[in-house]
Amino acid sequence: MSKLTVQDLEQIKENTQNETSFTDKTYCMICGGTGCHATGSIPIMEALEKEISERGLEEKLQVVETGCNGFCAKGPLLVVQPDGIFYQKLSLEDVPELVDSLMDGGEPPKKFLYKDPVSKKLIPQQDEIPFFANQMPRALRNKGLIDPEKIDHYIATNGYFGAAKALFDMSPDEIVEEVKTSGLRGRGGAGFPTGLKWQFCKGSPGDIKYVLCNADEGDPGAFMDRSILEADPHAVLEGMIIAAKAINAHQGYIYARTEYPLAIRRLALAIEHALEYGLLGDDILGSGFNFNVEIYQGAGAFVCGEETALMRSIEGRRGMPRPRPPFPAVKGLWDRPSVLNNVESFANVPQIIRKGGAWYASVGTDTSKGTKVFAMSGDVNNIGLVEVPMGTGLRELIYDIGGGIPRKKKFKAVQLGGPSGGCVPEQYLDTPVDYEEIAKVGAIMGSGGVIVMDERTCMVDMARFFMDFIQDESCGKCTPCREGTRRLQQTLIKICEGRGEAGDIATMEDLSWVVQESALCGLGQTGPNPVLSTLRYFRDEYEAHIIEKRCPAKRCADLLEFRVEPDECTKCGACFRACPVEAVEWKKKEVARIDIEKCIKCLTCFDKCRFDAIY
Repeated sequence: MSKLTVQDLEQIKENTQNETSFTDKTYCMICGGTGCHATGSIPIMEALEKEISERGLEEKLQVVETGCNGFCAKGPLLVVQPDGIFYQKLSLEDVPELVDSLMDGGEPPKKFLYKDPVSKKLIPQQDEIPFFANQMPRALRNKGLIDPEKIDHYIATNGYFGAAKALFDMSPDEIVEEVKTSGLRGRGGAGFPTGLKWQFCKGSPGDIKYVLCNADEGDPGAFMDRSILEADPHAVLEGMIIAAKAINAHQGYIYARTEYPLAIRRLALAIEHALEYGLLGDDILGSGFNFNVEIYQGAGAFVCGEETALMRSIEGRRGMPRPRPPFPAVKGLWDRPSVLNNVESFANVPQIIRKGGAWYASVGTDTSKGTKVFAMSGDVNNIGLVEVPMGTGLRELIYDIGGGIPRKKKFKAVQLGGPSGGCVPEQYLDTPVDYEEIAKVGAIMGSGGVIVMDERTCMVDMARFFMDFIQDESCGKCTPCREGTRRLQQTLIKICEGRGEAGDIATMEDLSWVVQESALCGLGQTGPNPVLSTLRYFRDEYEAHIIEKRCPAKRCADLLEFRVEPDECTKCGACFRACPVEAVEWKKKEVARIDIEKCIKCLTCFDKCRFDAIY
């Protein structure tokens, strides 16, 4: 088609809003994110479309595949509009009954509805489910509401109108000032003011500049950027266009993990459609401004989340950080001034320009404005993607939105900031989530990973797990990170295996501070955080491992005897049925017994026992 003008955008918006107004038919908005794909949403969607077609109901029912809905623990799921009824954990066998319920106009079948883990109440309406009701979607404003593979759906939600305003009505200085007014800080982890970064790059001399998007999300348990790209890829492209106008750049790159095939496919499709509409390429919307975007697929190196390593990778070199200064705003990709922001940061920019920086800054705290997207996982009932105002308390995040701890277990700690973040114990659950307050309790905001741990988590083993990851992902360029993280890892392994010695704790503390102060990049500088935070709050667990040769949480297999306590055993046989090597001996109405010679210490019996009868 011919390239669009702003007037064409207005017409597409009006036409698409009329077509998708939820007034003419019932819409089955089925989640099409990676999580729901993994649990079978695609065959369910196909079966649903087939059932509707065979019954001749196309004029009454329409199926729309959206991006990630956010409530990953309940997939496959769909939301029925216009009533906003939330259906969860669907299966192929449910499709005929589902269509019947949509047509009879009665109450939805109870088996499809969400059941609150605390009140045990069935909640049909999505907006009334605490997981959704306590959120404030901004970066995720379109999740579950549009087909991410149709550019018209994005335009219908005022998509690309922020870019049009920036291109026609604002100077580069005005764009930068609006972003500075918003108080938006980098959502990739460092929290540097976005507007200030753009100002530095804008002021750097050079005819060639670049806009880069970091979609190399590598933290274990993190899926914020992936979900945004799957659900709303055009928001990221629009944010990059606005940044390009602000610094006068004409080329952009999105550095995406190759492990994100769905996000990359939808992003590539979005670029293709934007080029067709003239929203990328030459003379965007007739403004005379040119900007192109390419996708560069990373090979999965965690260190390439660091800005200078990412740029080296795009240049075709090994992804390793370089010393700073000079900073990328002065000397970045191919030694040209470059702006690098992550997916979430760019997704916020169009609304900031369209609605104003003051609107964005109206929520949050004095130093941390707006909202933050978190990927919540671990020992929590409601696993998924959440977006809340900065300053929201950890307790509200975990209990009000997350639904608390499953299996009536006690909360122990929450890991914030990914593998190089810190563990926050229960006494700090009322800490507000912003950059400064989280740092005070020994963690970091990071990109937004939230891993909840219950009382059965060994904090020494948890520190070992994250140090395994950090040491494995160290690029090896600088000695403090390469050797320091290895020595920390080795010491933690030794302690978990019962070989800890007096002095190990002091050695790890001293080494951690050395690595923090002397490592080249953020990976090494924050790498010791899991060790330091667990030593700060759970030193007694380290001492039990080293002095008493005991794991209080009963997770370190080398420190467990693997025997059944007769007085605690309920003779249920759960351990017997779960054991993969038949090491558990049990007969009905008798106490179980573990054959140590056969036992492989896999912890399966321990996990299956609900009565803490195994030691």
